[in-house]
Amino acid sequence: MKSELCIFDPASGDVSTLLETDQLIEAPNWTPDGRALIVNGDGRLYRVALDGAPRLAEINTGFAKRLNNDHGISPDGEMLVISDSTEEGASCIYTLPVEGGTPKRITGHVPSYWHGWSPDGLTLAYVGKRSAGFDIFTCPVDGGAETCLTAGFEHCDGPDFTPDGRWIWFNGQKNGRMQLWRMRPDGDALEQMTDDERINWFPHPSPDGESVLYLAYENGVDGHPRDHHVELRLMPISGGRPRRLLSLFGGQGTINVPCWAPDSKRFAFVRYHA
Repeated sequence: MKSELCIFDPASGDVSTLLETDQLIEAPNWTPDGRALIVNGDGRLYRVALDGAPRLAEINTGFAKRLNNDHGISPDGEMLVISDSTEEGASCIYTLPVEGGTPKRITGHVPSYWHGWSPDGLTLAYVGKRSAGFDIFTCPVDGGAETCLTAGFEHCDGPDFTPDGRWIWFNGQKNGRMQLWRMRPDGDALEQMTDDERINWFPHPSPDGESVLYLAYENGVDGHPRDHHVELRLMPISGGRPRRLLSLFGGQGTINVPCWAPDSKRFAFVRYHA
């Protein structure tokens, strides 16, 4: 199986392949300066520069050697956030300098999987399992008490802030159907944003506040597995009919985390093929 790191232009529909590798890589972030992508693979984190010949340049994450694909970059571009299970045997959230260094533990409870950073840089949004199911939580960027924002869902995942900080988008399952939702950062004003036959995951608001990119599985898929025929879709940030951008072989690892270019004109994704 090969991993193909790609860039998509929604205006033209063009796909460009930046890098192809036999290594399993996942979940591209686009750096706020627009100069590189960050991906994970085999428990490590890599930077892929967008100028020159693209290659996987490993980032020093200290003791953290069991990273999953829930990682990101602070709004000011100075810090990385990672989800790693080296210390606890279950996913825990840490931050470290963007150029690499020693991770600082943020979440007191596990499992915790990072997904969103508030635009003011002060709050992290993540998914965690504290009882029967997974819910959406927030906590201060330097650690501290966590706040649970969701209730009544069978499973929640993928929280990501809008660029004005007024909403958190996420995917939530009720009655066996995973759809997209949004709520205020304190959990109020919950609103369902999709209601269709697809299994919808990982909503990512664009930096210009105009659109939301997300991953749509076939009806009947359980969870967010790899190796499925999926669609990347785009919908207005206020809600409405989605537009199908691309069909591909992917799923887990394709767009798990924020992946928009800072100018909102492109986004990065990963697809897989034999």
